[in-house]
Amino acid sequence: MSRQVIQTDAAPAAIGTYSQGIRVGGTIYLSGQIPLDPASMELVGPEPRAQIQQVFVNLAAVAAAAGATLADVVKLNVYLTDLANFPLVNEIMAQHFKAPYPARAAIGVAALPKNADVEMDAVLVVD
Repeated sequence: MSRQVIQTDAAPAAIGTYSQGIRVGGTIYLSGQIPLDPASMELVGPEPRAQIQQVFVNLAAVAAAAGATLADVVKLNVYLTDLANFPLVNEIMAQHFKAPYPARAAIGVAALPKNADVEMDAVLVVD
């Protein structure tokens, strides 16, 4: 089965040796997104709410470039430098997803690229 690279200027450019996403058949793997503004490639700000919201916007942009939406997410991984922000992730996630919600992991980490507070990656399945 062939792989298709997913790339869009509507999300931050890759800052390393990876693709924004890869599609294999009906499965789309989205690389981790941190809260970078795609135009400036700078963090959106220090507030966790703004950072979490931007990560969902970035994931949605890459999903759209693959012909999908966040409704197609079956697995979401959330990485937080402060697990006290976990309730905020739930609150903002409810703005972007409807039941049935995707499977999810939330992991506390010591640090993230560019000193971001949050990073997320996802797996989507489309017909």
